Amino acid sequence: MNLFLIGLGGSLGAISRYLINEFFIKFIPTEYPMGILSINVIGCFFIGYYLGTNFMVKDGQYYLFVIGFLGSFTTMSAFTHQTINMLNTNILIASSYIIATITLTIAATYIGANFSK
Repeated sequence: MNLFLIGLGGSLGAISRYLINEFFIKFIPTEYPMGILSINVIGCFFIGYYLGTNFMVKDGQYYLFVIGFLGSFTTMSAFTHQTINMLNTNILIASSYIIATITLTIAATYIGANFSK
């Protein structure tokens, strides 16, 4: 059952990531990958929030939402792909993206965990 929940959450997370990123590309055109950055920050906030409220509980909700949905919603592969593309054209923008992603996702997870208390 846990594998089914992970698969269901994963498919919904991947679809959501794609749609949100496409929204940013279409309506907020910029060289900076705001869609993936926003997705990773939002996803990390919710991971932190969930862990702050249910840290030791690994029930169906955990497998569906944290492992499945948020695991596929947030994406290291898109982050690294976009970083490599930017490194080939503008090292300053790529560097700012790396710093922003690491700083904001850790901060979002921390805020989410403390927001839940």
